[in-house]
Amino acid sequence: MAGDNEEDAGRGSRREPLLVKKDVYYENCPGCKVDRAKQLNQESPFKYLLYIWMLTMCATLPITCIFPFLYFMVRDFGVAKTEADIGSYAGYLGSSFMLGRGLTSVAWGIVADRYGRKYIIVIGIIVVVVFNTLFGLSTSFWMAIITRFLLGSLNGSLGTLKAYCTEIFREEHQAKGLATLSSAWGIALVIGPAFGGYLALPAEKYPHLFPKGSFLDKFPYFLPCFVISAFALAVLISCIWLPETLHKHNVSNESKKDAEALENETTEKTVQKNENILLNWPLMSSIIVYCVFSLHDIAYTEVFSLWAVSPLELGGLNFTTDDVGDVLSISGFALLLNQIFLYQPLEKAFGPINLVRIAAALSIPLLQSYPFIAMLSGFALHLVITIASVFLLCFPPMIDTGLFLLQNRAVEQHQRGAANGFAMTAMSIFKAVGPAAGGAILTWSQKRLHASFLPGTHLVFFALNLVELLGLLMMFKPFLAEKKKTESSHNDIPINM
Repeated sequence: MAGDNEEDAGRGSRREPLLVKKDVYYENCPGCKVDRAKQLNQESPFKYLLYIWMLTMCATLPITCIFPFLYFMVRDFGVAKTEADIGSYAGYLGSSFMLGRGLTSVAWGIVADRYGRKYIIVIGIIVVVVFNTLFGLSTSFWMAIITRFLLGSLNGSLGTLKAYCTEIFREEHQAKGLATLSSAWGIALVIGPAFGGYLALPAEKYPHLFPKGSFLDKFPYFLPCFVISAFALAVLISCIWLPETLHKHNVSNESKKDAEALENETTEKTVQKNENILLNWPLMSSIIVYCVFSLHDIAYTEVFSLWAVSPLELGGLNFTTDDVGDVLSISGFALLLNQIFLYQPLEKAFGPINLVRIAAALSIPLLQSYPFIAMLSGFALHLVITIASVFLLCFPPMIDTGLFLLQNRAVEQHQRGAANGFAMTAMSIFKAVGPAAGGAILTWSQKRLHASFLPGTHLVFFALNLVELLGLLMMFKPFLAEKKKTESSHNDIPINM
């Protein structure tokens, strides 16, 4: 009898370990449904990885597609007095998106914490469909500035997606989800400019398809914007099946036991909500480092395209938009292969933080070699600049993924939208400075071709490297802090299905 009791006790311990808190799932709560599916491992992560990929591409492609034709668009507007001044005006136009996003990202994050992630993501895609299309129809410099500003200020989806990545996946898949987001961002940094390079000015490139006087001859920069907006519209339709991850509990119809459990949860979260995210140094340190690297990335993306299409006498490569598209397309394909096959083994071998440090350190000498690469010509020039571009575009997603993990693990779910909104605001301010500063420094460098110290484009790439070096130094203690792993508060949410 005693043996039977011991056996039953053993079975009971296997069925339900002692001192383990039971999860209770509230009916009609979307966040609880997602948590239950994660606990039972009912959902394949591949479906959500595909969602994250498509949604990130929608949010990012409009940012980057303009860079190859920005030089020619500003030239056609006729606002620049000299050819060397085009870079400055292009920088202002490139910064308008980030300025708008920087002013509103915190507000979008707070709204996402209150009403849900899905609403903000859907609104962001609608904004892309509308205002990216209008930008392609711009007939003046100020119309282009205003539509880009509204495109950034009314779109809070990218910051919300970072929080969504952490919540939709089981913990073992969170790094993969954030890696997918950062790789999609990196791919968009390449595919966007490739679209802009191949599809801008279609009447000049493909006169047999788009004759003179046609609609696309009157609006030569509409086609790449239209293609991206059409893709965003397709993704918008697919969002019908996108699950919500925010917890919304209605205790009026719940049992007394569930209500008491919710009261305990609310008391715990009230204490947590009193914590100011600005005083959360693991979060703030990772955001500051992320801002520095983001400044470098957006400035490099614009400077590369403007430098590549600049005339030889100004230190550029005299590339056409097609040439830029070729380089970036190859780089994008290499980036995709890197994220699929190399990132995971490298992350396991070095860890996400060390991988950030390695990528940043390797970027510096490679970028400073660009003015020397410009001395080449013909096939050798195209080959070497493509190889260098491949490496410099593979490094940023590695850096971003490690920093995303630090940011989202530094806060609980009820603060995650606001934290990512704050990160997007800070990053957008830095990225608003990036294109303007990069364009201005490029213009200045092209006016000092015969200076004794850092002549010509040596100056602009040296300035980019100073930013990268600053980010690298910040990746070490005592500046960078990592929050110790704790049990997520929403895992203890009482649930009843």
